[in-house]
Amino acid sequence: MAHFLFFLLAILCIMAIAGFIISKNQAYSALFVILAFVCTAGLFAMADAPFVAVVQIIIYAGAIMVLFIFVIMMIDLNKDLAPEKKRWITAASVGLGIILLLELLFAVTKLPGVTSSETLGEPSRLGEILFTKYLYPFEITSVLIIAALVGAMVLMKKQENE
Repeated sequence: MAHFLFFLLAILCIMAIAGFIISKNQAYSALFVILAFVCTAGLFAMADAPFVAVVQIIIYAGAIMVLFIFVIMMIDLNKDLAPEKKRWITAASVGLGIILLLELLFAVTKLPGVTSSETLGEPSRLGEILFTKYLYPFEITSVLIIAALVGAMVLMKKQENE
């Protein structure tokens, strides 16, 4: 039964991401990403990491996707782009995709900071790793998120004034 559930969640997650990529409607794309986040949470729960599974649902499927949906609603994404800008965006997307694939392969082969699978989902172990070994990346990420939010507000303010 566990193998069936794993493959069901994995295939559903892959199909949700494929739907996200293929969908022309931005709202449907956001819903596909929410489905992928929920499937990922189910996979974490199956891997005996209940804390990570709950955080996946609360933070990503909840809070982050609400922000994405608000941004989709506030910005007109149906504007046509110039052909030269489309080529640049496509090239940058392919390059970024290759970099992310290499990062994923590196992360899978060298899982940092985890000594055994028994301690993977324990909140105390996650907190210890996050606030000792990865304190600076954690703080830098929080500053980047705040900068992105301020940037989004500035852009929206500019758009209102035009």
